[in-house]
Amino acid sequence: MSNPRSTPLFGAKLALSRAVGAASRRSGQGGGTTLPGRLLLRLDREAIARLGARLDGGTTVVSATNGKTTTAGMIAAILAADGRQPVHNRAGSNMTWGVATALLEQRGSEGLFEVDEAWLPRVTEQLEPSLIVLGNLFRDQLDRYGEMEALADEWAKTVASRTGKTRFALNADDPLIADLGRDPEGERREGVLYFGIEDPSQALPELQHAFDAKHCRRCGHPYAYERAFVGHLGHYSCPNCGAERPAPEVAATAIELRGMDGSRVEVRTPEGEIAIELPLPGLYNVYNALAAIAAGLRLGVAPERIAAALGEMRAAFGRVETIPVGEKSVSILLIKNPAGANEVLRTLLLEARERGPVDLWIALNDRIADGRDVSWIWDADFELLGNAVRRVACSGTRAPEMALRLKYAGWPEELIEVVPGIEPSLDAALDGAQGRLFALPTYTALLELRKLLADRGLAKAFWR
Repeated sequence: MSNPRSTPLFGAKLALSRAVGAASRRSGQGGGTTLPGRLLLRLDREAIARLGARLDGGTTVVSATNGKTTTAGMIAAILAADGRQPVHNRAGSNMTWGVATALLEQRGSEGLFEVDEAWLPRVTEQLEPSLIVLGNLFRDQLDRYGEMEALADEWAKTVASRTGKTRFALNADDPLIADLGRDPEGERREGVLYFGIEDPSQALPELQHAFDAKHCRRCGHPYAYERAFVGHLGHYSCPNCGAERPAPEVAATAIELRGMDGSRVEVRTPEGEIAIELPLPGLYNVYNALAAIAAGLRLGVAPERIAAALGEMRAAFGRVETIPVGEKSVSILLIKNPAGANEVLRTLLLEARERGPVDLWIALNDRIADGRDVSWIWDADFELLGNAVRRVACSGTRAPEMALRLKYAGWPEELIEVVPGIEPSLDAALDGAQGRLFALPTYTALLELRKLLADRGLAKAFWR
């Protein structure tokens, strides 16, 4: 491939795409995180490879069903603490056009990109990353992605093709991810570093409905679980062929969850023990932090800098982001599949135990980016929170079905209000809330909520 800096035609394509992106942002209508990249890829299908070739400091790619935006944000903070500012798709647009936009409009010699699960093979082929961080695979948007095993098979091909060229940070506690780090003979692949949780006190009392990875990828026999932490993430082995969870080099050995205030985590690493005061709540964010720690070590950042950076973390867009609204506040916790929703519910249950019943706003949409099939709400354990809710407003395109699910979960009917419109339902929920309102939107509802708050001058527009 010719040097993109020396190709006048490619330079003209870049200039046109940047101009379109600038105009889109000035219009205030959104599209600034995708439109320039879409145009550039239409003009030049190999634009990501051409621009990625400029990143002579290496590229890190992050993917997962849950947590990739937060994990990438954590890695960005760790690199910033080390004096490095990577080219990064910070707005969370994680398909090819979002990656292209980030490459197009940012400067730097190092890349950091979160990538949608289905697009990981394509982006990896284009960027040839020096580090790949894989967090988890959960059942999510079956109408778009199909079953997890199909995604795992595609990821396995990608990992195999990059072995010897790329280093990997993999979640030991997800059997679908951990197995990617082994070759066909079961031996660990070159360049693999595992992370996971070792603290048994955080194990679930029983496997959840959102338990997905049931069978060994090597022989098809059901796994035996010693303990599970989040969905199917845990300590497992195959009684038939002997495949088992690999011992993680980056491991959380002691975890204290503090509800919405975050957690304290002691972590064992190859470079010594570190303690993290993580301001983001939930065990799922502990997993995100472990992935970021593993990545930081792979990228040559000192453990003490990693710990300091994570201690200063702020929520990524829509991921436990708290926005003041007058004398009240809205804390936004994205939900999109059973495993992720269950962790949000567990966190809110801790919050209710500490501070009393919670006020909720739940917005369930069924647009393409959410997944048309919303049957996943029946596998999420809303029963966990039934006695800890003061009031809940249901909104979105499938608001009545969300309300029905809560009724079947045993939530008192008089606590549930259905208001389909995003704006009127949010205002009604805020009017009735006592201090903090917890907003649980699906993805497109999150975008609507954030735009509404931005239009009112309460939050920064996400595309800026």
